[in-house]
Amino acid sequence: MRLLPLLTAVLVTATLYAVIIQRDALMAFARGEGLDRSIAIARGEAEPMTAEAAEVPAAAGESPADGEAAAAGTPAPAGEDAAPPHKPVRVVAIHSQAREIDGAVILRGQTEAVRQVELRAETSGRVISDPLRKGALVEAGELLCELDPGTSNATLAEAQARLAEARAAVPTSQARVEEARAVLEEAQINDNAARKLSEGGYASDTRVASTKAAVRSAEAAVASAESGLSSTQAAIQAAEANVAAATSAIDKLAIHAPFGGLLETDTAELGSLLQPGNVCATVIQLDPIKLVGFIPETEIGRVQTGARAGARLAADGREVIGKVTFLSRSSDPQTRTFRVEVEVANDDLSIRDGQTAEIGIEAEGALAHLLPQSALTLNDDGALGVRTVAADNTAAFVPVKLLRDTPQGVWLTGLEDKADVIVIGQEFVVAGVPVVPSYQEATQ
Repeated sequence: MRLLPLLTAVLVTATLYAVIIQRDALMAFARGEGLDRSIAIARGEAEPMTAEAAEVPAAAGESPADGEAAAAGTPAPAGEDAAPPHKPVRVVAIHSQAREIDGAVILRGQTEAVRQVELRAETSGRVISDPLRKGALVEAGELLCELDPGTSNATLAEAQARLAEARAAVPTSQARVEEARAVLEEAQINDNAARKLSEGGYASDTRVASTKAAVRSAEAAVASAESGLSSTQAAIQAAEANVAAATSAIDKLAIHAPFGGLLETDTAELGSLLQPGNVCATVIQLDPIKLVGFIPETEIGRVQTGARAGARLAADGREVIGKVTFLSRSSDPQTRTFRVEVEVANDDLSIRDGQTAEIGIEAEGALAHLLPQSALTLNDDGALGVRTVAADNTAAFVPVKLLRDTPQGVWLTGLEDKADVIVIGQEFVVAGVPVVPSYQEATQ
């Protein structure tokens, strides 16, 4: 049997035993507390010192000697509900006073043109107008693209001629109707006379039958004349429809700006062929401009249409003021947030479409404390809060809610109107631990 592997195994086993089983004794020996104490700890005759107590640093303003003394005699509690240590811990705190702040709802968003449209051709034709370049200002109704009329004018002239012809036939048709009605009236008079004479024995039955036939013939002539008049009127309506279609086709040859704004693209080039649906130009309106953001469902009840709103543009830090013009009633199915739009004046068109902005919407005010962000901590359950100095000079944990993050600190709610908040050393104490606070001036 080889001796070296066996000795190596024994050495490793002894090392692991010392590190794991006799960890407290080893730590005590490493701190220089003496061999006798290490042996006593190993035999169970002395109380071991926990590593947590040994590692608690001195609070701000405490000398290293004081800190070591406090650490040596103060075992760290295992949790927020553990028994307080024997010696107090030095901490630094501030006297914080709650103040009224505007309860603005802060969200990230972007600018968006109030109107944007792509102008497309409705008919085919070759462009005969000079192009306008992107970035140009256009007025409402300004010509952007003009197409070659081709035979459109001839088609219109033909439709107008047919309309005139149909209208000219109206008097003739009306005259025929009047003539047929006069003949019918004469036939009815003859028929009436023949019947009366036949009753007195002065007219034969043949004459009566002849007058009745004349009445039926006159009635048919009236119906035919009226049908001819109706056909003439139908021809007029068809001719008018053809004229309207030809006129509309000519109107579609010229594409005008629907509103004043900026050209986002060049208009169609001279000589290019446009088919129905091809883009002539894109026009956007930037005055006023919209700020668009999305509000979480937990904050939607605090915002109303018409509320004042401000924004800071990320590009240059410029601040603008406007008001809420739209608040969505349905949430985005993916993010469960609600779209909100703020309208802002943009007379000089300096705000562009698609810029990132931080939006603040006016809401009901609230009492809050302005504290350093470093004062925030978590308890054993993971709740966000701060540690305060209680009336009996012990540490206490208070859950808080973050309202706003600013360069000067964070605004928090959940504390009393007046509170002594630990700002240095809060990570080394738990609820119920005695503290010796030294106070510094609050930078509020």
